[in-house]
Amino acid sequence: MTNPVFHFEIPVTDLDRAVRFYEVVLGTTLEKRTIDGYEMAFFPRADGLPGASGALAKGDVYVPSKTGAMVYFDVPDIDAALERARLIGSTVLYDKKDIGDAGYVAEVEDSEGNRLALSQPPG
Repeated sequence: MTNPVFHFEIPVTDLDRAVRFYEVVLGTTLEKRTIDGYEMAFFPRADGLPGASGALAKGDVYVPSKTGAMVYFDVPDIDAALERARLIGSTVLYDKKDIGDAGYVAEVEDSEGNRLALSQPPG
């Protein structure tokens, strides 16, 4: 069996603002495209490797929320990611917590009002 999640889409209202937020906090580059008339920005994807990837998505059917599904992003240094989030105006919703053998987690509000989690593996 493989991991059941293949792709996710995070709702945004301002794609450029959201791209900047995620690129700064996660230290990655997103690729903008239009799919079926919707503006999107795709996170990097490593085909053939475990895990999922996804996109930021703007359009009438995409509504940011803190109450919907939450996506966890692996980061190599959760303290650095939290600091970058704070520097660009993000609110920390759940500060760094040690979760034992699974490492650390924290939650922040993105530039669009979505709740997202940061996860750092142990080590």
